[in-house]
Parts: sequence; structure tokens; C-alpha cells
Amino acid sequence: MDLSVRQVELNDAEAIISILNPIIEAGVYTAFDTPFTVEAEREYILNFPVRGVFHVAICGHEQKIVGFQSMEPFATYTHAFDHVGVLGTYVALSHRRQKVATSLFNATFEVARQRGYEKLFTFIRADNMAALATYLDQGFYIIGTAKRQAKINTTYIDEIIIERFL
Repeated sequence: MDLSVRQVELNDAEAIISILNPIIEAGVYTAFDTPFTVEAEREYILNFPVRGVFHVAICGHEQKIVGFQSMEPFATYTHAFDHVGVLGTYVALSHRRQKVATSLFNATFEVARQRGYEKLFTFIRADNMAALATYLDQGFYIIGTAKRQAKINTTYIDEIIIERFL
């Protein structure tokens, strides 16, 4: 697939929501349980941390956004964690397993290094083995499991904690 990756723009909010909300509604790939509005996504983009990294992947032949990845500082209340970022990756359900995430990781890792990050981590739903495999293929490794970390409706979900040094 012909993919390009670029920094997010404010007018990407609707395309991002068109990817994220079906994933939320599927109820199996994320701990988010409430769909987002375009306005809320625009606010998120507007207020995104300066040191953060927020990329979108664009499918060349379709000229549409098919995935996105955001990386934010772990904490802003102390400089002790300035080297750590928290990562989230989302690929349109129709474009999974087509190297969209790989393209996003490559771009994000490069910019994260330039911005002084040394370590990235995230949480993966324990029942999302495809996402876990994707992250492990990118050099992340498992550091633990947070038991009953999320509760969606009445179901508890474990989350696997992973990290990667840049």
C-alpha cells in the first residue's frame, strides 16, 4: 500500500473520528467506551502538547487518512519523566494488517528522538493480540499486566503494559 505520514492538522479531526469511533463501537480494540465528537477531537488537536507527536497515515491511492498515532509526555508535573512518552495507535478497521501502523511507528520514533524522548510505553488490551503482536514487532516488550484495568459496561479487561527504549 502506498502510504505517507504527516503531522496532524486541525482539519483532520473528522477523519480521525471516522477511524476511532467504529473501533470504540466494536468494543474490542480499545479501552475507550464513549465515541468522540468532531468538536472534541478538534479541541484535542488544538491543545495537543508541544512536545507531543501526532501523526496521520494517508493512503496514496485513496487520498484518505487510514490511521493515526499520538504520543504525549508521560507527565508534566515533574521533569523526572521528560524522557518518557505514552503512545496510542489506531488503524481504520478496513486497513488493519496492511503496514499502516509500521509507517506510523517509523515516523513517530524519529520525531520522538528529536524531541528528547528515550522511552515509550503504552497499555494494550489483553484480548487484542493483533495489536500486541504489532507493538512487539516494533521492539516493544511486555513489562507486566494490569489486572482488571478497564471496565467496559460490566466486563473487566486486563491490559498488558509494554515499553520500548528509543
